[in-house]
Amino acid sequence: MHGFEHTAPPGRDAAGAASARLAGHRLVPLATALVQEDGRVLHWSEEAEALTGWAAEEVVGAYVARFLVPEGARKRVLGLFAEIMSGSGWSGIYPVRHRDGRLIELEFHTYPIAGPGDRPLLLATASDVRALREVESDLAILDGFFTQSPIGLAVYDTELRFVRLNNALARINGLPVGDHLGRRISSVLPGLNSAEIEAVMRQVLSTGRPVVDARSHGRTPGDPRRDRAWSASYFRLEDSTGRVLGVSSSIIDVTERFQAEARAARAQERLALLASATARIGTTLDLQRTAEELIEAVIPRFADFATVDLLEPVLRGEEPAPIQPDRPVHVRAVAVGEAYGSGLTTVADAVGVSSEYDAKRIYTQCLRSGRPLLKPHVDEEVLRGLVPSSDRVDPGIAAGIHSYLMVPVVARGMVLGGAEFVRTRNPEPFGAADVALAEELVARAALAIDNARLYRRERETALTLQRSLLPQEIHRTLGLEIAHRYLPSSVVSEVGGDWFDVVPLSCGRVVLVVGDVMGHGIRAAATMGQLRTVARTLATLDLPPEQVLTRLDETASAIGEGQFATCICALYDPVDRTWTVASAGHLPPVLVDPDGTSRIIELPPGLPLGVGGAGFESVEFTLPAGTLFALYTDGLVERRGRDLDEGIDLLARTLAARGRTLEENCDAVLAALVTDGTDDDIAMIMARVLPVPADRIATLHLPGSGPLPAKARRFTRTTLESWGLSALTDYAELMVSELVTNALLHADAPRRLRLFRDRTLTLEVADAGSQSPRLRSSAEEDEGGRGIHLVSELAHRWGTRPTKEGKVVWAEIEIDYHATRGRL
Repeated sequence: MHGFEHTAPPGRDAAGAASARLAGHRLVPLATALVQEDGRVLHWSEEAEALTGWAAEEVVGAYVARFLVPEGARKRVLGLFAEIMSGSGWSGIYPVRHRDGRLIELEFHTYPIAGPGDRPLLLATASDVRALREVESDLAILDGFFTQSPIGLAVYDTELRFVRLNNALARINGLPVGDHLGRRISSVLPGLNSAEIEAVMRQVLSTGRPVVDARSHGRTPGDPRRDRAWSASYFRLEDSTGRVLGVSSSIIDVTERFQAEARAARAQERLALLASATARIGTTLDLQRTAEELIEAVIPRFADFATVDLLEPVLRGEEPAPIQPDRPVHVRAVAVGEAYGSGLTTVADAVGVSSEYDAKRIYTQCLRSGRPLLKPHVDEEVLRGLVPSSDRVDPGIAAGIHSYLMVPVVARGMVLGGAEFVRTRNPEPFGAADVALAEELVARAALAIDNARLYRRERETALTLQRSLLPQEIHRTLGLEIAHRYLPSSVVSEVGGDWFDVVPLSCGRVVLVVGDVMGHGIRAAATMGQLRTVARTLATLDLPPEQVLTRLDETASAIGEGQFATCICALYDPVDRTWTVASAGHLPPVLVDPDGTSRIIELPPGLPLGVGGAGFESVEFTLPAGTLFALYTDGLVERRGRDLDEGIDLLARTLAARGRTLEENCDAVLAALVTDGTDDDIAMIMARVLPVPADRIATLHLPGSGPLPAKARRFTRTTLESWGLSALTDYAELMVSELVTNALLHADAPRRLRLFRDRTLTLEVADAGSQSPRLRSSAEEDEGGRGIHLVSELAHRWGTRPTKEGKVVWAEIEIDYHATRGRL
C-alpha cells in the first residue's frame, strides 16, 4: 500500500492487482487486539480505539466482553470465545457496543496463536462493515469503468509509466493492455507527439491543476496509415494523506471533430482572407498597383510565392484579342512577391520583364481555356512543363516548390493574363477549396485591372485630345514676356477641361485667355476645345474682351445642357501698356508690382459661360514696366482642407519673391501649391510687362489738311530706311498711301499713322469714322474703289478694329518674305 509496483506479470491479473492496490489507498481502519485465554486484553491498537471509542488504558488488563458485548449477549459470546480458543478459528460479522452506547457492526477475523511458554492467546482483527462495503463498491465501480467504459482510461505512476488502462484505450492504440504496463507513452507510441503529452502530465503532477481537452495527434499501430486526433483530460491522483500517486487520464478519439474543426478553421481563414483581399484589392485605378495588391493579399496566408503576368496589349490599354491555338503568348510580369527568402524571385521574371510561352505549353493552354491549372504535387517533370525555360527547373526544385496553382486573369470574358501561386514551406498542397478561393480573388483583381486599363485608355485619349487642343507653341510677343504651365490631374481618370491661350493680334497686341470647363473626362476636354477655338476666333476679330465672353456664353449654351465653364479674357496693348480684362465667373488675376508688392485685381465677377443671357463688363488699367500679371485656374489654389482665399493668398506671396525669372516663378508656384498631387487640372499664364524699344514703333500725327498721302509716304520711307527695311519701302508706301486716301474719302479725316515692327511690319491708320472699309467690286471705267483691293492683295493680312475715337485700319507685311525678295 505504499506505492505503485511493477513486479506483477503483464496481463489481466496484473491489471486487477493494480486496481486493488489503487483502491486500497482509500484506507479502511483495521483494529487489532490480543486476548488471553481468560478473556483479558493484552494489546489494544490505536485503530481499535478509533473504531470502538474505548481507550487502551481502559481496556488492557480488563475482560473485553464487559466493554464490547451487551450483557444479554455475553453468554453466547463467551461460548464462541471458548470454541475459538480450542483451536477453531472464526470470522464473521458481529455487532459490538461503542463507548457512546450505540452498536456498530464489525467484521472479525480471529487467529488462535501460541504465546510465550505455549500459552494460548487470541489475535483478533476487526473492520467497520460499512467502510468495507464502500471500498468494495468503489472497486466494483472502478472495475466497471475500466472494463465497460468506451472512453480510453489510463493510470500512470509518478514516472509517467502505465499502471492500468482499459481495453478501450488499448483498442485506440492498437496494442494489448500488457504491452503498455510499466512503459511510457514515448516508448509505446513513438508516432505520437509524446513529448508534448508528457510535458502536460508533468505539469499536472507538479501543480495538481487538472488539464481538460489537451489535444494530441499522430498515428498508432491500430491505424498506421491515417493521422488521428485525440482529446485527453488529466488529473493528479493522491491518497488520503495527500501523497502523490500518479496521473489519471481519459481519452476520446476526436479525429472526425478535429477534421471538421480544421475544415471550419480553413473555411473561416479563407473567408477572412477573402474579406481582407476585397478591401485591399482595387483601391486605385493603377493597373500595376492592383496586381501588387493581389500579391500582398495572398502572401503568406495563401501562397509562399505568387506572380501576376499580363498580356502586352493590356499594358498598352488595348483590348486583348483571343489567344489563337497556334500562336505563342507574350506576357510581362507586373507584380511578384514571396513570403520567405526562397530565391524564387530571382528565378521568376522580375517586374517589367517579358516571357514568351509557345502554343503547346501548359501555361498557354490554360490561358486559352480560361480555366485554372492545378498541380497539387510538383516534381521535376511537372515543373519542366510549367516554366518558360529549362534553366529554371533546378532552382525551382531547390527552392522547395511542391504545389502549383495558376488562375487566368479574366474580366468581361477577356483573358488579360495569369496569376501563379506556389507553395514551398506550407506543407499543404493546393486543393479544390484553394482553387475556388484563388478564382474569387483573381476575379476581383481582374475586374479592377480591367477598370484600370479602361481608365488608362480613357485618360490617355482625353489627354491626347486635350493637349492637341492646347496651344502647341507660344510666339514671342513684343512688350510682354510670357511663361505658362499646364498640369493634368494626378488622379488617373480625372482629365479636365482647363485651357489657356495666347492670341497675337495686330500692332503687337495680344489676348491672354484662361478657362476651366466644369467636369472631367473626354466630354470636358472636347468642350474645352470648342470654347478655345471660338475664343481664339473671336479674339482675332478684334472684339473687346466683354464681347468675346458674350459670344462664348452663347457658344457654351449651344453645346449642350450642363456644359458650364469659367473664363477670363485679357487684352494687352504694348504701345500704351494698357490691359482690358473681363471675367466670366473666374478667379481674379494676381499682380506683382515692380517693387514686389502683390495684389489681387477685383473684377466684375460675371456668370459662368453656359448659364446664358449674362452680361459682362471689362476693366481697363495701365501697368508699369516690370509688373507681373498672373492668370490661373482653381486647380492651382483649391485643395481639400484649405480655403480658396488661402490658396490665392499663398499664390500672391509666392509670386512676390524677387529675383526670379518667369519660368522660375512658375516652378516655385507649383512647388509651393501643388505638394501632393491635384484632383483637378491646372492651367496658368504669367506675363511680365516689358518696355517697347523706341526703334520698334514710329508714329506720325496727320493734320486735317495738306497732302497727307505724300506726307505719309515720305515718313514711311524714312522710317523703314532707319530700321534697315528698305526692301519693304515700295510695298509699304503704296499701302500707306491707299489707307490714308481711304480715310480721307470715307472717314472724317485720318488722325494718325503708326508703323510697328515685330515679326511683321504693321501699318495702321487711325481715323474718326466708325464705318469699316469693305472690299467692293469696281468697273473698269470707275476712278476709285480699288484701294482696299490693292491693300488686300499686297498685305499678309489686314483688318480693322474700333476705338473710342473711331477706328483703326491696319495691314501687315511679312518682313522675311519681302526683305528676301528685295535682295534677290
